[in-house]
Amino acid sequence: RLNRSDVTPENLFLNRRKFLETSIYAGSGLATYSVYKYFRGSSNATSDNLDTTIQTLGPDSTTSFRDITNYNNFYEFSTDKEGVADASKNWNIDQWTLEVSGLVESPQSFSLEDLLKFKTEERIYRFRCVEGWSMVIPWLGFPLARMLEKARPLANAKFVAFESFYDKEVMPDALSSGIHLPYVEGLRLDEAFHPLTLLSTGLYGKNLMNQNGAPIRLVVPWKYGFKSIKSIVKIVVSDMQPSTTWNLINPTEYGFFSNVNPDVDHPRWSQASERRIGEFTRRPTLPFNGYADQVAKMYAGLDLKRYF
Repeated sequence: RLNRSDVTPENLFLNRRKFLETSIYAGSGLATYSVYKYFRGSSNATSDNLDTTIQTLGPDSTTSFRDITNYNNFYEFSTDKEGVADASKNWNIDQWTLEVSGLVESPQSFSLEDLLKFKTEERIYRFRCVEGWSMVIPWLGFPLARMLEKARPLANAKFVAFESFYDKEVMPDALSSGIHLPYVEGLRLDEAFHPLTLLSTGLYGKNLMNQNGAPIRLVVPWKYGFKSIKSIVKIVVSDMQPSTTWNLINPTEYGFFSNVNPDVDHPRWSQASERRIGEFTRRPTLPFNGYADQVAKMYAGLDLKRYF
């Protein structure tokens, strides 16, 4: 659990946060800090749509803003992690639309303006990549459940599928990336409604940058990072398990669940440890990325070595 002193100093938050009071509540590994005002980096965003709490999860200080925004997997733009920021810098997302459909009572369509109206909060989550590196990221966003509740899934709904933006004119190098396009992901309905599952619209107090999945991305902190699909344009509720990009590429290496599990190695490398970006030594990988107390019960009776 993070202490108040573990949060990145104010000057590294780009001088956009003012803490006036702090109150800590225990429960489910969650520490909650009350704040007075929180400014986003967008010129047209105000504090009106921001919650007055910061929820922090994890024992570590946050990864630097520079590393989070300059070390990215976003194959639609580049397979070079350090090249994604430059390759995506001119992408214009002003006319964004996100559609929610499928087995729902009330299909929804959200413009960029609609997305920024959702009341947000900060969640400091561990982020573990299947490649063996990790970060601690101060996301800004809202629970996915809040959007799904607007659509009202039907009684026979069991899964939620996600699709990323793809345009070969905007992303000319994507066809040589080796992945199926558009990028798709999926969750079970209970995973989608779990309170830790976040739709993120920002990080470090600023709107999401293109390389981090602007304008809205999924964050599922107990799963490997490729489950946290970027730049979402479609959410479809269904009664069948959806296809997912990396599982389509190689189902023996990338399972549907992809929960962080140090006891199940990737066929080509160990998952028992990880390298935190900004550090030189490796550290042990935690089951469910450290969120076992909150999420392990969802998989009771499921062989997590078989259903990886």
